[in-house]
Amino acid sequence: MKNLLVDARMIRSSGIGTYLENILSRIITMEKGFNVTLLGDKEILSEMFPNTDIIHCTCSIYSIKEQIELNRKITKEYDLFWSPHYNIPVLSSTKILVTVHDFFHLDMPQFVSGIDKKLYSKFMFKILARKANKVITVSEFSKSRALIYLGRKADCKVDVVYNGVSEDWFKFRDKKNFNKPYILYVGNVKPHKNLPNLIKAYETLQVDIKENLVIVGKKEGFITGDDSISEISEKLGNKITFTGYVGDEELKEWVKGAKALIFPSLYEGFGLPPLEAMACGTPVLTSHAASLPEVCEQAAIYFDPYDVEDIAGKIKETLQDEDKLQMLSKKGLEQAAKFTWEKSVEQHLKIIESLL
Repeated sequence: MKNLLVDARMIRSSGIGTYLENILSRIITMEKGFNVTLLGDKEILSEMFPNTDIIHCTCSIYSIKEQIELNRKITKEYDLFWSPHYNIPVLSSTKILVTVHDFFHLDMPQFVSGIDKKLYSKFMFKILARKANKVITVSEFSKSRALIYLGRKADCKVDVVYNGVSEDWFKFRDKKNFNKPYILYVGNVKPHKNLPNLIKAYETLQVDIKENLVIVGKKEGFITGDDSISEISEKLGNKITFTGYVGDEELKEWVKGAKALIFPSLYEGFGLPPLEAMACGTPVLTSHAASLPEVCEQAAIYFDPYDVEDIAGKIKETLQDEDKLQMLSKKGLEQAAKFTWEKSVEQHLKIIESLL
């Protein structure tokens, strides 16, 4: 029987970790024609995936030690190595499957600090173009970027496999009673998430809407280089709330209770939060950047993320139109239902089996 080795060191990371956990939890329990071994923290992985073969490895990603240790642990008994990120083993001669979620480091270099990170990503993508036997991207948008950076000849080995929405989001129907109505942002506070423009837009709406703005995520690290943002936040006081870290169930309560989810990101390889909001019936307003129109289709209201006036106008117009909110809720449920982890796993299995 053939042997697949999966790099699961990032199982606790927010985006890639969600992807890994949902794919692996299904593949491992299925009947299949190959064995699965996981590479990563043995204590964490054995708890998440009992009765699964695990190779202990906790070396940091993007490090020289990583390359040395991967080369040592990817032995000849493994027929395929699957990396969920572009930090593939440079020295290994084993077949490689790699998932590239986005090309952020190359597409948005203005948001990448340090010349070393930029040079590393350029180097790794050149290696990836040569060594990877198959590349999975999570959207047609990301595939289009892959063909720019990996070369048009890579078209035959780049497959699009969409992410899924967890069934729990569809089952979550109990609406928590919050003190005041609010609109919601979910995500981190990195610059490309474009929170400053959302806050500026929200400031202009104080006379027009009654909803507070809730930001689910940590305030720490919210550095914009724009002093006016701090001034706006202080002026609006308790009209803007940073929740800090919240668990899965509390996150669902915040999303379900919102009048609408606002997602102003400048760049997404896929963009799961809008679909998760749709799955529990919450209307979505999102930027028209990158993969978001592809993923949300006609089930969202779109705005220009660089235009504060457009963001504010779309929020005001939508919140004041109850029929539009109900329409978005209905269309959102239908759109989110198109994306299941079962479909994603089925496509992953076909790719893995073809390589084995």
